[in-house]
Amino acid sequence: MSTRRKFLRRLPALLAAPVLTTQAVNAGTLGLPQFKYTANDRINLACIGLGIQGFNNVNAALENPGIELVAACDLYDGRLERAKELYGKDLFTTRDYREILSRKDIDAVIVATPDHWHDTITIAALDAGKHVYCEKPMVQQLEEGHAILDAERRNPGVLIVGSQRVSSILLDKAREIYQRGDLGQLVMIETFNDRFSAMGAWQYSIPRDASPQTVDWDTFLKDSPKLPFDATRFFRWRNYRDYGTGVGGDLFVHLFSGVHRMLDSVGPNRIFATGGLRYWEDGRDVPDVFLANCDYAEQAGHPAFNMQLRVNFVAGGGGGSRTRLVGTEGSLDLGGGSLTLRRNKLPEAPGYGGWDSFNTFPESTRAEFQQWYKTTYPPTPPGVIGPDEWTFRTPEGYSDHVHHFHNWFTAIREKGKVVEDGAFGFRAAAPSLAANVSYFEKRVVDWDPVGMKTV
Repeated sequence: MSTRRKFLRRLPALLAAPVLTTQAVNAGTLGLPQFKYTANDRINLACIGLGIQGFNNVNAALENPGIELVAACDLYDGRLERAKELYGKDLFTTRDYREILSRKDIDAVIVATPDHWHDTITIAALDAGKHVYCEKPMVQQLEEGHAILDAERRNPGVLIVGSQRVSSILLDKAREIYQRGDLGQLVMIETFNDRFSAMGAWQYSIPRDASPQTVDWDTFLKDSPKLPFDATRFFRWRNYRDYGTGVGGDLFVHLFSGVHRMLDSVGPNRIFATGGLRYWEDGRDVPDVFLANCDYAEQAGHPAFNMQLRVNFVAGGGGGSRTRLVGTEGSLDLGGGSLTLRRNKLPEAPGYGGWDSFNTFPESTRAEFQQWYKTTYPPTPPGVIGPDEWTFRTPEGYSDHVHHFHNWFTAIREKGKVVEDGAFGFRAAAPSLAANVSYFEKRVVDWDPVGMKTV
């Protein structure tokens, strides 16, 4: 049974469920905002690009009420056939995205193509009057960003970029904790997203019928170098700079998105990256171990701080993901559907003795120091000790992916704003792509996060 039909069977119970907040909920388990949908509120949706994330996007979108998938586009015939199996034999399918954009009955499109097609199709879709969900990273190259922002400004369509965690209720909680000042002054952020599997390293399955007859190879290449048909390049495009953005655009962008949302940051001003191809030597031309250091200057939402990012595709410890904010009075760890706040505050009195130069002083000097210390740091009365660690978790079954689509659909229906518009999406993509520039050109990249341009 399709995800759509399963959802519709659950819909009455879902509508009766309690609402978590006025905006964000997972339609599959947590209920929905109080809104009565009519036929005029229905959004006709199409998906351009039916790879792994394309199908995941469609399923997440259809978990929201009032959404109808009416068309799909992909360059591999097998995926178009699979779309009909999942979403109905009457689904309109095509290899040519322009046929999607020319249809008047389509309100919104998901752009889930390989990265090198994001800018072209997103701009064309906005100019065709469509609302657009563009998968991250918003662009493949730094110089492509402003053209999308221009298209967003000149068109009424709502653009949202697909880094779904920015819509998460967990991230909202982290944002609240940070803005409340529970960490003291932010000093640094540590992030990583490690993997330890072939599929995690993008060695995806290749269908046995892949051929120039079943794949529109020439369209896939776009303006990249002309090469003979290569099924590996088509189905594992993330491994190649011609079509993807490597670890930076695929995973760093999630880490930047979450941090920028929590801090109301527009991004770093200096990026330096290093790494290498350490294990997955399968013909790819991007590293499988990638590290970056970023300098953030003081902004309205945060002081100056440093951020470290890491991705390791051969993490023998088993992989995992975490973002850790470290301040002068505590730390905040996010990962695995939960966050943990730890509070630690330095005492006003520095102390003496132990591993300290005090023990090297002669007796008379030690006595003099002790008297000075007692005068300078008089004893304070004891206080009530509270918990120094709190953990928050998302409810069982919650999906920030469904929630992100809900954010988009609400903005479309109510002519509102999304949490990740073009500027936000570009400011998350840009340092990720700048890390690629740093790695391949072996240099520090200076970035203007306000003007969104290299310095």
